[in-house]
Amino acid sequence: MLKQHLSQKLLQKLSPQQIQFIKLLQLNTLNFEERVEEEILDNPALESGKDEDEESSYEESDDLDFGSKEEEFDVSDYMNDDDGGIQMSGEYQSTDEEKDFMPVINYASFGERLMEQVTGLLKNETEEQLVEQIIGTLDDDGYLRRPLSAIKNDLLFTQNIRTTEEDLERILGYIHELDPAGVGARDLKECLLLQIKRKQEAGDTPVYKLAYRILDEMMEDFSKKHYPRIIKKFEISEDYLRETLAFIAKLNPKPAQSGADGATMKDFIIPDFIVKEEYGELQVSLNQKNAPELKVSRAYSETLKSYDASKEKSKSQKDAVQYIKQKLDGAKWFIDSVKQRQNTLLLTIRKIVEIQHNFFISGDESDLKPMILKDIAEEINMDISTISRVASSKYVETDFGIFLLKDFFTEGITMESGEEVSNREVKKILKEAIDAENKQKPLTDEALKNILQEKGYKIARRTIAKYREQLNLPVARLRKEL
Repeated sequence: MLKQHLSQKLLQKLSPQQIQFIKLLQLNTLNFEERVEEEILDNPALESGKDEDEESSYEESDDLDFGSKEEEFDVSDYMNDDDGGIQMSGEYQSTDEEKDFMPVINYASFGERLMEQVTGLLKNETEEQLVEQIIGTLDDDGYLRRPLSAIKNDLLFTQNIRTTEEDLERILGYIHELDPAGVGARDLKECLLLQIKRKQEAGDTPVYKLAYRILDEMMEDFSKKHYPRIIKKFEISEDYLRETLAFIAKLNPKPAQSGADGATMKDFIIPDFIVKEEYGELQVSLNQKNAPELKVSRAYSETLKSYDASKEKSKSQKDAVQYIKQKLDGAKWFIDSVKQRQNTLLLTIRKIVEIQHNFFISGDESDLKPMILKDIAEEINMDISTISRVASSKYVETDFGIFLLKDFFTEGITMESGEEVSNREVKKILKEAIDAENKQKPLTDEALKNILQEKGYKIARRTIAKYREQLNLPVARLRKEL
């Protein structure tokens, strides 16, 4: 028997405008630019550019009113030139000459570079569709993690393309011929073997042959550094094995991270923020792509005004008025969301630079201070989730290189003196100790803990293990060399 009862729940609902702002905030510069272009195409009431009559620029504001609009509306709401668009103020202003020097890098994407290489190998349009699907499935390291059987189903259900695993295997063979060597591999073993094959084509040597056999026949023993087993199986000397291991160590386990021309993924990053030192002062700005000039269409506003002035309104005219109003509202809300995004980004990066001032001056990681999302949120009176969205997938260009913004948020470690330092400083010392260790007798986590404690860092062995794993450094047994 069903029982009815009453209950109260406290729910927080976001308006469509707030949701729009949140979605825009978490986008990096490249994706944001694409989103703006998409909105301009979808909404004819939104245009790029600046009104010629518009002289004033928007003032920075911590929050904007995203309250719901009443059903009744005034045509004059859409005729206000002062609210018709966005232009950059303060850090956002730039001349045409300055725009030429803004750090927007227009390299082709990794996938586009692969497609350029493979085009000459393809025989028909179907093969082009198959290779596009496979390249689009590659992960950030250049590996094909998705099984060919699943890719076959993807093609059938999303593009109505019927193919076989054999055809996909053949197409994957084309990709294996591309630069950088190892791209399209399904695991580390295949990735390294593909690179050795490429080197063998240029000129085979005994070291290449032995390296190939070790990886092909004894990959598990190789990965676990069971070197005596390898020496016994192939009946080789330690010196010969050491030479072969040195060759394998030079192979690239992440082919997408560097191309054949030596370009790294950093070269393809479009920084969202720019922090530069000028005469001892730090200058903070946003990439100009984060401050597009947008305006409400004057033609749409004039059309709405003419409809409103009409004495007799047919049903089709009323429908047209509602359509135009909807588009104009959408354009104004989008512009407001872009304004708020700009203000939020700038407020956040300014506070981060203020806290991490010493690092932005020196570039030394030991100058980083412990800082968490909550610290910034409290300082600028925003929610932690907002700061998290700002830090997600965004980069800052400095005089010392390009850094992921979230890397500036670190935990604190208390020293014996009572001073709190960033765990980045601890990780740096930890890595230096491991780099300098005797590889025949690598340091255990307990030994690493003792080294840090001697330097005054109060740290537990389990914390050492956690930081070592975050640095992608294996345990002592796996760091051992001949």
